[in-house]
Order: sequence, then structure tokens, then C-alpha cells
Amino acid sequence: QDAAVYVGLMLFSIIIWIGVILILKYTLKALLMYTGWMFEPRGKVSTFTKLWASVLRLMVAKKPLLYSYNGSLPKLPVPSLDGTMQRYLRSVRPLMDDDKYNRMQKLVEEFRSGIGNKLQRYLILKSWWATNYVSDWWEEYVYLRGRSPIMVNSNFYGVDAVLPLPTHLQAARAANAAHSILQFKRSIEREELEPIMLNKTIPLCSQQYERQFNTTRVPGIETDTLVHLKDAKHIVVLHKGCYYKVYIHYRHQLLSPRQLEIMFQQILDEPATPSPGEEHLAAMTAADRIPWAKARQEYFAKGMNKTSLDAIEKAAFVLVLDDTPQDFDSNDPSKIDMFGRAMLHGKGCDRWFDKSFNLVVCANGRIGFNAEHSWADSPVMARLWENTIAEDYNDGYRADGHVMGDAEFPPPNPIRLQWEMPQECQEVIENSMEIAQ
Repeated sequence: QDAAVYVGLMLFSIIIWIGVILILKYTLKALLMYTGWMFEPRGKVSTFTKLWASVLRLMVAKKPLLYSYNGSLPKLPVPSLDGTMQRYLRSVRPLMDDDKYNRMQKLVEEFRSGIGNKLQRYLILKSWWATNYVSDWWEEYVYLRGRSPIMVNSNFYGVDAVLPLPTHLQAARAANAAHSILQFKRSIEREELEPIMLNKTIPLCSQQYERQFNTTRVPGIETDTLVHLKDAKHIVVLHKGCYYKVYIHYRHQLLSPRQLEIMFQQILDEPATPSPGEEHLAAMTAADRIPWAKARQEYFAKGMNKTSLDAIEKAAFVLVLDDTPQDFDSNDPSKIDMFGRAMLHGKGCDRWFDKSFNLVVCANGRIGFNAEHSWADSPVMARLWENTIAEDYNDGYRADGHVMGDAEFPPPNPIRLQWEMPQECQEVIENSMEIAQ
């Protein structure tokens, strides 16, 4: 009988606990559905919005985890069909003369009275079970089904801060930047990164951070796919057309900036020459998607090539050690244009454009990045970049330009990736290189 009482109390406690959680979750969701604050003039806040914000502040945690609020965010509402059609007509009016616009008005009316209502019902139905009825279609049809090159049509880039260069040693700057990025990666995995809060009150969705690392866009004949791994123990370094697998952990411990610098310097000092086809291999990721998908199936599906390609696609990210310098010059604005172009496309064969992002370190120590677009919107990458530059300057460098600290133990040696590409494969690569050019 006592056991039955204990079981009953335990079940009752669990029910109460779950009930409180659900009440808090749906109360927060109801509060976040209010959007009136978006349309109020800056500086003039209504009494209702002030009261709403006060209640909301009581609901949000002081130190939330990265995904704390994702389950409480409201669903994206479906706009009315009439409103959509009106906004469409307003958007095209400046682009059309009267005759074309009158024809477009008729087409809009046919759509509204015909298939438009049917499609609107499908959209409402989808919104009932999907948290965001747009995101999966947007990802697939705007990005992944595109068959044209992603190099300049989709990928985006970032450049270094316009600040004094902290070191001219390429390996040292690469080590501090890579270490900061790997710490950011760890904060995502542990959910220690706080979600972005508007006015320190209104949480934004954090789901896109999940695929920032260990993610690759894999080409397909009709559509590409995003492949994401839970974790990666290595990065891949690209230098002068040669690829290296570099481990970032040893005995479950993240390597220090000094250990990373030693490994990167080894790569810079190695007098390696690319194997046949290797130097321009990344041009496959820069050109049309269908030839790359076919070549991947035919030449990279087994053996040595598959092992090396897996190393690239399963890496946390790709680090590119460029062999040319970049910089800013207030007296020569063309230099920042050159810097931007180098980060956007480089030579067309020295960025792995399918990777979620490439960290690029120039020969003189300037840094930048190139990011694939389908896995997230640019603010997610911008947050990583802002953190990377801030941490790099905080970590600092010695007077001789090397990173701070000493190596506790010798780091593992970089592993040169091996390729065996037949002449037919090399011809496909060179064709992609011409398209990239």
C-alpha cells in the first residue's frame, strides 16, 4: 500500500511538472504572437506594448540556452491571397508600362479566381503542421534545385575588419582564427551560445546554427542535398592546390592555437606539388552542378578518391592558406574590391564552395571567408565572423608575431590527401575550371 502511495505521488508530481512546463511554453508562445511592437514609431511605445514587454521579460530566462525558445516561437502566419496579390501588383507596377500592367492585372484576377484559392488552401493546411511553411520549400527550390554555379550566384563572403593587422605571420593568424571558430563550434554543440534577443526580450529562432559546422552541399542530378554530421574531429587545409587533413582534437582535448600554428606552418613549409587533377579539383564545386554530380558518382565513389573526398566533406570546415596577400588602403579603394573578389571566388579552384564555409587566410595574415548559402541566412555566419575577429584580437600575439602560449605536446602531423584521377576525370575538371574562369 505504501508503494502504491509513492507511485501515485510520483505520477502526480510528473503530471504537475509537465503541466507547468506546457503552461509556460504556450503562455510564452501566446505572448510572442503579438507583433504590434514592430509597427510603433521609434521612441513612442504604447501602454499595451509596455505592459506586454514587462510580462514577457518575466517569462524569458536570464541565461537561456541556444535552443531554449525554439519550441515556444509562434508559427509563421499565412498572408491572405488578396493581400499577396495586391503586394505583387504594387511590386511590378514600376517595371511595366500601362499595357503590360493591364495584362498582368487580368492574369492576377484569373489566378485569384482560379487555382489561387486551391493553392491557398494547401498552404493553410501545411501551416497547421509545419512550424514554418516556407523554409523547406525555400531551401529546396531557391537553393538546392538550382543547377547553375553556386560560386557567384549563391555563395557569399566576408572580409577582415578594417583594423591594424595584428600579425603578418600567416600560420599564426590562421591558428588564432581557427581556434576561435572551433571554440564557437563547441559553444553551439553545448548550447552555451545565447540566442539572439531583440531588445534583450524577444528571442529569434536559433535552428540554423545547427548546420554551421560539419555540413556540405552534395551535388545531385536534379537536386543537391545538405549533409550534416553531428561532429567532426578534423578540418581540411587547402594550400597551393594540395589538400591536408588536420586533426583538431587530441585525447578529447581541443588543440591550442600554438599547436595549430605548428601544423599550419608544416603545411606552408612543405614543398608539395599537386597530383594530376588535384590543383583545379575545387573548380568542380564552382561550376555547373550536373557535371559535378556525374563526376562525383563516376570518379569519387570508391577507393582513394572517395576516402579523400570524405575527408573534405566530413570536415568541420575548410581552411584555405592563400598564396597571395590582400589588404585595405584608404588611398586606393580598388584594393578592397580585390579583397572582396578574392573572398567571393578566388581563382575559381581554391575554395571548396560546397562546404558550409571556408576560412581564408591570405599570405600577409589578412582573413576572410566564403560561405555556402543554403544552410542558413547570412546573419548566422556574421555572428561567427564577428566573434572570430573579436576573439582573435583579444587572444593577441607575441612581439615576434607568433600566437601566445606554448605547445604542451607535439601536435599530430597533417595528413596529405591522396588522389588518383584518370585522364577523363581530369578533362571534366578542366572543363569546370574554364566555366569558373
